Amino acid sequence: MSHPASYDSGMVVPPAAPDVEPELQARARDVRRHAHVPYSHFPVGAALRTTSGAVFVGANVENAAYPEGMCAEASAISAMASAGEREISVIVTVCGGDLLGTPCGGCRQKIREFATPDTVIHAADTSGVRATYTMSELLPDGFGPEHLA
Repeated sequence: MSHPASYDSGMVVPPAAPDVEPELQARARDVRRHAHVPYSHFPVGAALRTTSGAVFVGANVENAAYPEGMCAEASAISAMASAGEREISVIVTVCGGDLLGTPCGGCRQKIREFATPDTVIHAADTSGVRATYTMSELLPDGFGPEHLA
């Protein structure tokens, strides 16, 4: 699940950009409505496009045994992998609230598994994209499959 950036981060969040990846934003907003968030009340939706052009979506799903929940990004990645796809071209996450929501540390690693250094990650709210990163910016010096070869 994406979590809001700390208000102490000093990060200046630009105005929302609804024209960046409009299809993925719409798909992430739509699936966000299906999030199961009875504990945090913080719904997140994610939509990703693979290098083949296929689109996959996911919403966060919480569980009373908190560590057993699933983030929206992980849900979308699971759908992608289950369909036999293996490389993310771009991903959009949509969160609510006033603070910028970005993928959590665990999701950054999950995205990294199926990304290149240039894979694009957009952090959005319901109005549009608020920040854009490459994989190498979001998880610098990340550990990946090539380290195990």
